[in-house]
Amino acid sequence: MMPFINAPATNKIICSFVIAFGLLIGVRTSLPTAFAASDTANGAKAFRVCAACHSLQPDRNMTGPSLARIWGRKAGSLKSFDRYSVALKSSNIVWGQETLDAWLKSPSAFIPGNNMNFPGVPDKRQRADLIAFLKAESNGQLRPPAAMMAPPFTDLKKLGADRQVKAIRYCRDTYHVTTADGRVTEFWEANLRLKTDSSDTGPRRGKPVIMPAGMMGDRASIFFAAPDEISGFIKHQC
Repeated sequence: MMPFINAPATNKIICSFVIAFGLLIGVRTSLPTAFAASDTANGAKAFRVCAACHSLQPDRNMTGPSLARIWGRKAGSLKSFDRYSVALKSSNIVWGQETLDAWLKSPSAFIPGNNMNFPGVPDKRQRADLIAFLKAESNGQLRPPAAMMAPPFTDLKKLGADRQVKAIRYCRDTYHVTTADGRVTEFWEANLRLKTDSSDTGPRRGKPVIMPAGMMGDRASIFFAAPDEISGFIKHQC
């Protein structure tokens, strides 16, 4: 004998099942978009580690090359960057999902002999987030935060008189640096670094600037617009 079937109750159960299944399908369908948004946001945070050596401004190179529009670019091919290793330039690698993942996991293992002194990102999800961010930036799908697009260094042309170097006198083991505000500061020769900055945020030619370094005020760096200025600017006089 067939058991009694309550048709209205059965229909309610079936309808509930269909609705629940539909909601599940809807959630599953929406997951890629939600995760994609999360991936790029987390990737932007992860890029902060990269920002110490790489910019996202086209052709603004730092310790490493600009990573702007890196997706689909052949490794070692950015014409404005001159410090690629032979290993990277001869690798014939094109940057994409798989190659970036392998590179970020371990640069030295993926391309032995390259110049990138970075151990890698061991966390797979963090690598995926960073790659999603770089892909979206390359495809023009997002604009990086303003902080990432700002010049990486202070504009040395805009420094005040206390940073504008007027004269450098060298005597025995000491540099005597005179700034435009009339102050003279002495530095032990090993504590003063002479650098060049030819970028658009570097100093004007013939107008070097001094920037503090270290925590005790006994170290500094003097930036020149070009290397040929250095020897002519320093006077040997005791």
